[in-house]
Amino acid sequence: MEFHVENMTCGGCARGVTRAIQAVDANAKVIADPPNRSVKVETTATQQQVADALSEAGFPPR
Repeated sequence: MEFHVENMTCGGCARGVTRAIQAVDANAKVIADPPNRSVKVETTATQQQVADALSEAGFPPR
């Protein structure tokens, strides 16, 4: 699955996004791309679970 995260602008943000996703699924593979503000995720969690975790961490996805 892929998300657009408008306020992910740097490496620190990317680490926060990764931590939020891995809090839902510790084995998730996360590829964060701050310049394009995109996050690709391979996980067993649902898209809604990942979106909720991102929102709670301050990175609401579109």
